[in-house]
Amino acid sequence: MLSFLVSASDQVSVFNVFRYITFRTGGALITSALIVFMFGPTIINSLRLRQGKGQPIRADGPQTHFKKAGTPTMGGLMIMTGIVGSSLLWANLSSVYVWVVLIVTLGFGAIGFYDDYMKVTKQSHLGISGKVRLALEFIIAGLAAWTIMQNGQAPFSSSLTFPFVKDFILNLSIFFVPFAAFVIVGAGNAVNLTDGLDGLAIVPVMIAASSFGVIAYLAGNAVFADYLQIHFTPGTGELAVVLGAVIGAGLGFLWFNAPPAAIFMGDTGSLALGGLIGTIAVATKHEIVLAIIGGLFVMEALSVIIQVAVFKATGKRVFLMAPIHHHFEKMGWTESQIVIRFWIIAVILALIGLSTLKLR
Repeated sequence: MLSFLVSASDQVSVFNVFRYITFRTGGALITSALIVFMFGPTIINSLRLRQGKGQPIRADGPQTHFKKAGTPTMGGLMIMTGIVGSSLLWANLSSVYVWVVLIVTLGFGAIGFYDDYMKVTKQSHLGISGKVRLALEFIIAGLAAWTIMQNGQAPFSSSLTFPFVKDFILNLSIFFVPFAAFVIVGAGNAVNLTDGLDGLAIVPVMIAASSFGVIAYLAGNAVFADYLQIHFTPGTGELAVVLGAVIGAGLGFLWFNAPPAAIFMGDTGSLALGGLIGTIAVATKHEIVLAIIGGLFVMEALSVIIQVAVFKATGKRVFLMAPIHHHFEKMGWTESQIVIRFWIIAVILALIGLSTLKLR
């Protein structure tokens, strides 16, 4: 919204700073953090009063989790308030990509909110039907993928690019839509599965957001894209502003989510954040790089898939408990050990993912 001040830069030169994506990204980061810091306590108290017993704790989970009973969930409301409010203030709202990302964030967040609501009001660990939830996610993601494809430059807009290779792209044609939808839905649910310990999901999300902020800025700038020999994706640079808002909101939320957590983000936050990162990966044509930068989320999701598949086939379990962070809890690792070590893994994977920008 503040980007409109650029038009007044001829009369007031100081407004010229609003031309720069880097300046507005910093502004979005600070603004979203302040929004969460200011309204966080009020939201937490309101949710605590309305939810009573808070988020249900798995009866078969680690014993240390029972002390978390009563902690309110739906903290994703804080995060989305910061992201959406700050993005609307600092991003260029003429960008289709900004609107697509925000709509996916709000859509996935709404699905997660309803799921959380079902759990805390009816004390059901299942929430809404998995099939219904996935169907809704794929509808939202499919519409987002189609919009991204239609607003890009054909045939590149429907193509898949590969890291470490600068010249080879694979044109998926109309099949780009289901592929991109799978990436977005997969990212949303992978982050959702990772959100099981205090601070475990939000920091890797901020790390991924920082990485894709760099990617979006560079890929959306013709000069930098040409210098690095990466594929130029016009208009996606503006997504760096949204990702700045994600980092700021994440920092604000972490203040309240640090052990012992005063609130959990719940499906409201994890689905929204995962969907947001997945959509930006699709828009910037870095879907495969997402699997590297978000490798921690992939590991968590694969641990569940493997556990379920092997158990159905053989009746035996590969892990002591899935997702894999619970496996390490069962092995005797403390919560802080798991969280910090997983953060380290997320940083390493992010650096590997960013290296693909130059190693071509």
